[in-house]
Amino acid sequence: MTPNIGVLLSGCGHLDGSEIHEAVLTLLALDEQRAHAVCIAPHAPQAAVVDHRTGAPVPGAERDMLTEAARIARGRVRDLASVRADELDGVVLPGGFGAAKNLCDFAAKGAAATVRPDVARLLRELHAARKPIGALCIAPAVVAAVFGRSEHPVLTVGAAGQAAQALEAMGARHQVRPVTECTVDTDHRIVTAPAYMYDARIADVAAGVRKLVAAVLELVHRRAAGGAA
Repeated sequence: MTPNIGVLLSGCGHLDGSEIHEAVLTLLALDEQRAHAVCIAPHAPQAAVVDHRTGAPVPGAERDMLTEAARIARGRVRDLASVRADELDGVVLPGGFGAAKNLCDFAAKGAAATVRPDVARLLRELHAARKPIGALCIAPAVVAAVFGRSEHPVLTVGAAGQAAQALEAMGARHQVRPVTECTVDTDHRIVTAPAYMYDARIADVAAGVRKLVAAVLELVHRRAAGGAA
């Protein structure tokens, strides 16, 4: 069995799209662990465009999440609208501000965040089919916005702080974890890791990403074997 794992991207670049290191490390870990990555992104404008050299917004600029995600995916990226849960065995959401600005509005609204309907639809379909969901960095905010008040999943964004408090306000239960580790909520089949929520070395981020991917694939294999997952 070669699992098909969606990698849900939100653009290209940590200030206005997907965090590139986290996305590439996810793709590498999936390949190393003999899974097939299916890159996915919404076909819609980013909430904002940021100059990554200066960190400043670019007034009037527009970029499409799907077009920008194709830079990371080497062109092999699917429109989220065309993807259904029965095509996938699980999904991983890299972080970056795109997760908090484009996939949902957590960056602007915090605990009152809402999620793009197409993103929420895919996550709910996967969850209903008992397929695992992984989320890195700030992307657990997307998961909390979808499932926090109904499922109360255990999630991590790393250290205690404002982001962790906002997740708890959405109904999630936060677990403090170092950058090299992940949190596995086996009951809800959700795996999260802090990644660049810390000012961390890329090697340490990679260690956490590999553990998250391994945990997601373990849940996939347990489901395939008819286990508790």
